[in-house]
Amino acid sequence: MSTLSLPAVHSLLLDGVDWKMYTRLLRAFDKRRSIRLTYDRGSLEIMTLTHEHESYAHLLGRFVVVLTEEFGLPIKGGGSTTFRRRRRRKGLEADESCWITSEPLVRGKDRIDLRLDPPPDLALEVDVTHSSLDRLAIYAALRVPEVWRREGETLACYLLGEDGKYAVSAFSRAFPGLAPAELMNFVALRAHMDENAVVRQFRAWVRQQFPRPGL
Repeated sequence: MSTLSLPAVHSLLLDGVDWKMYTRLLRAFDKRRSIRLTYDRGSLEIMTLTHEHESYAHLLGRFVVVLTEEFGLPIKGGGSTTFRRRRRRKGLEADESCWITSEPLVRGKDRIDLRLDPPPDLALEVDVTHSSLDRLAIYAALRVPEVWRREGETLACYLLGEDGKYAVSAFSRAFPGLAPAELMNFVALRAHMDENAVVRQFRAWVRQQFPRPGL
C-alpha cells in the first residue's frame, strides 16, 4: 500500500484544490493527528504540529474544562474535530473546541453536521507556526461565536458580531467576567511545576475570582 508523506517543512500551501480532493485528503490524514488541514475556497494548507503547539493547546483545553466545572456549566468537548461547510468551501480543525451554551443540542451525538448542528461555542487556536490562510475568517464563516488565540505571549479573545466579523474583546462571552489573557499567567508556571500542579493553582484562582453562591 502506498503512503502519503510530507516534505520536512512545517507547512505546505497548495492552490487549485477542489472540494473533492480536500475531502479525500481529510480521509488520507485521518489517523495522522500531527497533521492539520485548512481549506479556503481552493487553497489548502497542510501543517505539521510541533510539540510546543500541542502542549499549549492541551493545557489551555484543561483550563477550559476547569472553567466549566467552576462556573457550573455543561460541556461537550470537540477536540480537533474537522469543521467544514461545502457550501462555503471552507474547513479547518481547531486546536481545541467545545460546546457550552449549545451543549444540550449536541449531547450524545457522535457525528456533527454543521448543516444541522450548531458550531462549537468556543475554539482555541495556538499560533506557533503562522498559518498562510485567514483561519479567523474561516471560523467566522462557520459561525463559531468565540475564538481564543494564543499570539506570542498573549491570549486574545475574539467574539463574533452580528455583522459576521470578529472583534477583539477583553472578556469572554462563554465565561462572563473572565479575561482570557489572564490564563497565560498560569501557562507560564509550566517552567516551574508539572501540569497537574498548574491546573490546581488555576482552579484555586478561579474559585477565588468567581465564587459560586452556596459552595
